Amino acid sequence: MDNIIDGKKIAKDLRGKIAEEVKTLDRPPGLAVILVGEDPASRVYVRNKELACIEAGFYSDKIKKSENITEEELLLEVDRLNDNPNIDGILVQLPLPKHIDSNKVLERISPLKDVDGFCSENIGKLMQNKPYLRPCTPQGVMTMLASAGVDVMGKNCVVIGASNIVGRPMAMELLNARGTVTICNSKTQDVAGKVRQADIVVAGVGIPKFVKGDWVKDGAIVIDVGINRLDDGTLCGDVDFDAIKGKAAGITPVPGGVGPMTIATLLENTLVAYKAKL
Repeated sequence: MDNIIDGKKIAKDLRGKIAEEVKTLDRPPGLAVILVGEDPASRVYVRNKELACIEAGFYSDKIKKSENITEEELLLEVDRLNDNPNIDGILVQLPLPKHIDSNKVLERISPLKDVDGFCSENIGKLMQNKPYLRPCTPQGVMTMLASAGVDVMGKNCVVIGASNIVGRPMAMELLNARGTVTICNSKTQDVAGKVRQADIVVAGVGIPKFVKGDWVKDGAIVIDVGINRLDDGTLCGDVDFDAIKGKAAGITPVPGGVGPMTIATLLENTLVAYKAKL
């Protein structure tokens, strides 16, 4: 369908451009990923990031730690990477074991190497519309919108979900692009009514098929950040894709939509961090 926003293709094109630029550099950009424990999903995510690094010509350093590592030991590992001149980006794969304060670990990463864009300094810069390293998923969504020819300026935008990883920075990305933004959370009244007024909908609430077909107006752009595994083993997003695809001017599939953009944007951020040292 012509209205499908193909995240796989957009991400592949972005990774290709990054790989071509890497060939011109004095050394490969370095990305270090710390994986703590044996969470199966985290292992898959880290492997996908490692493969993307290799494809783009990056130096990839995967650091695997036992789930019994102490918080102080993990913080010292982050310090070591902060001091390593060949490492341009540091990523700590979440979730971490319960005995470790994730916020404390993320804040320990140098803002200059915070390629996830989660630390307070980088979020603050995004808030001030002076972004440096931006959260990967929201930035990837903005790249998708631009690739699809969607001009955010003046559009009514509704973001469903208020997480620090997606919802809040996504709202700021759209606001910085001069959209008019409503952000909904679990206590928002009449979410359906708000979505019906939206020109652009970004769903990241973590509930399968939460956004119904009759919530979305004809010609809207629908970006589905969610990925949920159903009882039968199939994957679906946070929007009812089959009910909405016929009326949306643009819609992202799950899988194959936003997911590939997150990893491609991680590489983009690492390259930004590398060039900032020059």
